[in-house]
Amino acid sequence: MLLLWDILGTFVFCVSGAIAGRQNQMDWFGMFVVALVTGTGGGMLRSLLIGDLPPAFLKDPIYFIVAGVATVVAVVGANAWSRMRRAVSVMDALGLGLFVVTGIRVAQAHDLPGWAALALGVISATFGGLLRDVIRNEVPLVLRKEIYATACIVGGLALLGLDALGMPEESALIATTGIVVIIRLLAIRYAIHQSEA
Repeated sequence: MLLLWDILGTFVFCVSGAIAGRQNQMDWFGMFVVALVTGTGGGMLRSLLIGDLPPAFLKDPIYFIVAGVATVVAVVGANAWSRMRRAVSVMDALGLGLFVVTGIRVAQAHDLPGWAALALGVISATFGGLLRDVIRNEVPLVLRKEIYATACIVGGLALLGLDALGMPEESALIATTGIVVIIRLLAIRYAIHQSEA
């Protein structure tokens, strides 16, 4: 199930990257590059930090394939995305929830303590989006007053808590992902920012 979470998280982040690239008038190759960086950036930094080298996206071509499919989705669905307010942020919300879980579980598999697992979960979820925004010459969402990394921290703490309570793995992953996504989407919907939280 964790592999599924990783692929789904990569896909939605790649879509957000490709849409962001399109919004900046990039061609298909530019969109693909931004998609790949957004989808694999967090996992790449996590791999570097724990010494799991080379990073997963250089071991398995599935990540390049996912980025390619996401680019096609962004191009083909251009009209739908243009009508969807804050499409990049909505896709980000899904990616955040999926990657927090993945990052924490990978850290735990490397026998890291809970606080380090939480840190790697947040890094896994936010770094790809940070790179995407830097490429677009924007202040990254994670560095603004948005409820972004905060949602990841709350979700990560929830996962560690659910583990302590002995919740079954699938239920814990689904619940944690849902918590992060709901917090982020509510923050987007009601324009809740850190200064107001």
